[in-house]
Amino acid sequence: MTTEPLPIHYGQGDHAGICIIELDQPGKPVVVLELELLQRLEASLDALPKDARGLVLASASERAFVAGADLKSIMAMNDGELHTYLEYGAGVFGKISRLPYPTAAAINGAALGGGLELAMHCDGLIGAPSESGKPYPVGLPEAGLSICPGWGGTQMLPARIDPKAAIEMTALGKPMKFDGAAEAGLFDAVCEQAGELRKVAASWVADRADAMNTGKKKLDRDGAPSVWIGRGDYASGVLEALDGLKDGLPQTQAAAAVADCVDAGIGLGWSAGIKREREHLVRLRHTPEATAAIEAFFSRDGSRGGSGDAKKPADAGAKA
Repeated sequence: MTTEPLPIHYGQGDHAGICIIELDQPGKPVVVLELELLQRLEASLDALPKDARGLVLASASERAFVAGADLKSIMAMNDGELHTYLEYGAGVFGKISRLPYPTAAAINGAALGGGLELAMHCDGLIGAPSESGKPYPVGLPEAGLSICPGWGGTQMLPARIDPKAAIEMTALGKPMKFDGAAEAGLFDAVCEQAGELRKVAASWVADRADAMNTGKKKLDRDGAPSVWIGRGDYASGVLEALDGLKDGLPQTQAAAAVADCVDAGIGLGWSAGIKREREHLVRLRHTPEATAAIEAFFSRDGSRGGSGDAKKPADAGAKA
């Protein structure tokens, strides 16, 4: 059975050659990472025209970019199944990192856990306030459930913002709000009007595509994201931040796992860093701390009539 790609829109005029993949889950209030979405994203990436100049990832939801991964599905998998699922997702995300042209994520709402990890596989993050004007969360909340990121969050966020702050927030599982993320420098550009976000993101990509054509810009395309802690511009600062934090991080298994993943990425490379994340995530979900935290989350979600599919962006703060 052929997987149906996500909607792909094609730019015109100055944005000719810029493709926009729209993350869409009809019937759901927010976009949540699950197997079908990953499969449709992979099909979309494979369907992009060979002569494309750039890519923008955008969300069909007005409330979230991607609210996170479906935690109930993850918890239902056995260890082998979860390893396979995480590896598959990493492979899909890796297709973005290997595209021969600039890429950007247009973030219009909650971008949490796997949603932020998906966005950070792009070269640029373009942010905008929500349609409602209500600040939305951005970050890696997994440690709040006594687990850890599984798709490269520990490897990318400390290269996007101050590494000390990034490692601390990841170890605590504490997302930022939109304004805090903008102040921290997470976004490569900020669009003041939500309705203009896709246009601004396409312009950001087009400008970098033009710079490539004139030889003024070169993309890092070696299988890893263009912005991650192992690149020369970031590694030394991240290592210094990690060394300074080791005695100050929370005394939890999740925090220790985050620090270990950062250390593995710097010392052993991108593939080793995300492999370490997968190993810790699979292991940590069985600990008493994680079991209790995740059961409590499901109970809270159920009391609101939810099914674990992130009915509200605020609920998604506990998604993987």
